[in-house]
Amino acid sequence: MGLRINDIAPDFTAESTQGTIRFHDWLAGGYAIIFSHPKDFTPVCTTEFGAVAVLAKEFEKRKTKVIGVSVDSVEEHKKWVADIAAFAGSPVNFPIIDDTSLTVAKAYDMLPADAYLPDGRTPAHSSTVRTVFIIGPDKKIRLMMSYPMSVGRNFAEILRALDAVQLTDGAPFATPADWLPGQDVIVGLSVSTEDAKAKFGKVDVKLPYLRTIKRPV
Repeated sequence: MGLRINDIAPDFTAESTQGTIRFHDWLAGGYAIIFSHPKDFTPVCTTEFGAVAVLAKEFEKRKTKVIGVSVDSVEEHKKWVADIAAFAGSPVNFPIIDDTSLTVAKAYDMLPADAYLPDGRTPAHSSTVRTVFIIGPDKKIRLMMSYPMSVGRNFAEILRALDAVQLTDGAPFATPADWLPGQDVIVGLSVSTEDAKAKFGKVDVKLPYLRTIKRPV
């Protein structure tokens, strides 16, 4: 069975562009995002890692670490980082994991357990390694998003999803469709309208089971 939301994110030890990473130790009790990629020096992935580099302060603001995974070596990653920085106009401050062994890709269910990638492999051989994981302070997977090779990731959506995860984590409310930071949130079904009013103030009862409140501070 593959990974599911609320599973513990698999631990691993791997080399990276910033030295040896022991993943659970590296998390240090905070939020993290894994961005996985099928190969270095690919056009879509270069734009995506560039976007992550540009958004470094946004992730810092959310106290969230980011880590990249690609199935090439640290040596190749370091060469690629120069291209990414030149394209994005921003330094690449996050580590990129060497996953030539496919250890991380397999642990995170991005490839079949018996995957065999020959020497000279192309991005197509590892095209499934295009998943985003948001991981909580308890090391549990909060969200997973997978993309095909031809579709670049929407980082405004990834930030929006991170904001929603952090806002609702352990709280008795949820975010509605197309929610943006600052907008109203939905009161959880486990909370009565009376209790919601006592705790949050005004409650907008749109339907008996759909009640919204102003975003709690």
